[in-house]
Amino acid sequence: MSTGHQGEPHQGAARRGRDRRARTLPARPGVSRVQGTPPSVAVVGAGIAGLAAATALAERGVAVTLYEKRPYLGGRVGGWPTELRDGTTTTMSRGFHAFFRQYYNLRGLLRRTDPGLERLTGLPDYPLLNSGGLHDSFRHVPRTPPLSALGFVALSPSFRLADLRAMDPSAALPLLDVRVPEVYGRLDGTSAHDFLGAVRFPDNARHLAFEVFSRSFFADPRELSAAEMALMFHIYFLGSAEGLLFDVPRAPFPAALWEPLAGYLALHRAEVRTGTAVEHIEPIPVGGLVVTTGRDERHHDGVVLALDSAGLRSLVGRSRQLGDAPWRERIGRLHTAPPFLVSRLWLDRPVAADRPGFLGTSGFGTLDNISVLERYEDEAARWSARTGGSVVELHAYAVPPGAARDVEQKHLLGQLHRVYPETGTAAVLDARHEWHDDCPLFPVDGYGDRPTVRTPHPRLVVAGDLVRTGLPVALMERAATSGFLAANFLLEQWGVRGQTLWTVPDRGRSAILRTLAAIWGRTPTARGRRG
Repeated sequence: MSTGHQGEPHQGAARRGRDRRARTLPARPGVSRVQGTPPSVAVVGAGIAGLAAATALAERGVAVTLYEKRPYLGGRVGGWPTELRDGTTTTMSRGFHAFFRQYYNLRGLLRRTDPGLERLTGLPDYPLLNSGGLHDSFRHVPRTPPLSALGFVALSPSFRLADLRAMDPSAALPLLDVRVPEVYGRLDGTSAHDFLGAVRFPDNARHLAFEVFSRSFFADPRELSAAEMALMFHIYFLGSAEGLLFDVPRAPFPAALWEPLAGYLALHRAEVRTGTAVEHIEPIPVGGLVVTTGRDERHHDGVVLALDSAGLRSLVGRSRQLGDAPWRERIGRLHTAPPFLVSRLWLDRPVAADRPGFLGTSGFGTLDNISVLERYEDEAARWSARTGGSVVELHAYAVPPGAARDVEQKHLLGQLHRVYPETGTAAVLDARHEWHDDCPLFPVDGYGDRPTVRTPHPRLVVAGDLVRTGLPVALMERAATSGFLAANFLLEQWGVRGQTLWTVPDRGRSAILRTLAAIWGRTPTARGRRG
């Protein structure tokens, strides 16, 4: 297995975890590396999707140029230096990310430079807190379905016997046999909120469990497709034996993840052009595409568009010869989720010793979770040890678009004081507030407008967490998987074997439950329309 130098591609990089039912997707047969003069490919966007595509292509001898408008790699999981008032240089980012054990292909990408994933560390729990005082935890929940679901119900204070009796089990059956893309045909026309209402899912459990999933998409459950929520439930809970615990990087994202990968790409002769925005792309009659930046124009044999929704809309809108009219219209209709806020606070005293590294919250205004960075990140731990303070990060997803930013920042701090009262007397020595609105939204009836990896142009492909892959993947794993799929499609045209991939099982785990779901598991709203 190659670990960095020229040679055989890293075929074993993607692998399953503990789940013996994880699905493997072998690459199409072909030679291990390009033959003769290497084709050139431009990868536009250096987030997870772009880095995955660039890595798979460069490993196989393709001449890769990676364009990124920001000065750093990683996209929404990137980081950059900032200087605190006390003179400390630290790394700021766009917030906490959980690297679940189901993220086989993302973890495979990271294994290029960290074969044992030693730069990640597991958090001992995934605790959830409701403002009414209810606590939930996944620490002691069995990982193997259906024991995972039964264990969660048995251990959770959010489920009462009366609530369970009131639920409509037939309405919930679609959750037991989630398949892609069939789940979109069944549930994309229903919102996550309406689906859970039809199931009569207990309110407390809905806040503590399902709302956490929906807000992971930076969306209000009323706006999110129930199909996307059902897919999440399958990936993390009923369809996978990896469980809901996760890993986090031991160091800030650049040091732990992307700087080593940049070195790996350099060893494979990829050119990384940070601080370089692509202004225009034009297909040319002799083949390939011309990529124009503010600095130059270059001809490439292929292009991977690995951009967020707004960036893809904008670039396609400026590049009027790309694709065909229907494809361009679909790109133009892509949605962006509401704004989100990440507030990182450097406090003059520590939070209580028993506070977890990560806490999901519900019912505390716009506050969705709290992270205590010194619990797992070395840079924050050093600052905490030197000053005696804590580094606390607050997330607010799906903030109303017209909200006043300074007001929301103060509200978030007030909610921190409610959840962790000891912070009410702490002085904020420094703070950074990151506002962004560039995450994809997966609205009701929106699946058909989402792009696939393939486009009308044979050498133009799309990657990112907004892409329809036809596979049970989501969030960061969808980004990584789509990047590898984009690379594989181009490599296939040159007769080169691509990247073998893994996913969670592509259907429900129980044959009996699958049969019940097939017989009774129609969407609640569909049953109502049919009378």
